[in-house]
Amino acid sequence: MKKQLLAFASFGILLVSCADKAEEKSTAKSEEKKETLPPPPPMDSVAQMKAWQEYSMPSEVHKMMASWDGDWIAENTQWMDEKAPPIKGIADVTNKMIFDGRFQETTYKGTFMGMPFNGKGTLGYDNARKIFSNTWIDNMGTGIMTMEGTWDEATKTINFKGKTTDPMTKAAADIRETFTIVDANTQKMTMYMNGLDGKEFKSMEIIFKRKK
Repeated sequence: MKKQLLAFASFGILLVSCADKAEEKSTAKSEEKKETLPPPPPMDSVAQMKAWQEYSMPSEVHKMMASWDGDWIAENTQWMDEKAPPIKGIADVTNKMIFDGRFQETTYKGTFMGMPFNGKGTLGYDNARKIFSNTWIDNMGTGIMTMEGTWDEATKTINFKGKTTDPMTKAAADIRETFTIVDANTQKMTMYMNGLDGKEFKSMEIIFKRKK
């Protein structure tokens, strides 16, 4: 019986020893593989430079934006909610490409409910992401409205979606805007937001007419 136990014990020790050696071999092979892995390919500086140039240089879309430069008259109609009577106003608008034709700056001067209303916007087109971006600030608030949108060639429209601040809830609120090129001298902006019932309604419409 003792001989059998000794035999089993010796066999067990042999198995453990073999397993340890197999593990050591596996680890060694793994380390050998790690050491013999080829180095990562060098970064292609030519491709990097080309991608950066395509991203940074004004494109055909920026040329289209530049055609909107100049002085405009804005006829503004606004609704506080879908059942409220419209509030109308008029403003002078100036568009000007900045940073060597990469962005367009808009200056807006008019009245709202008998009070002076001044605003400033920026419009850009991201060559890499293929999207428009828009920001807006004015003297009627302390927040920055931000939107992003895509161009619909069939309707000559930028379809924007973004966020603004709701002073009542003190939280960010969803907004949607369409900006349509009617013709070379006429543009139309329509903004939509959610009412108290959570349903979307048209909150603003502006017709831009180029000054002659």
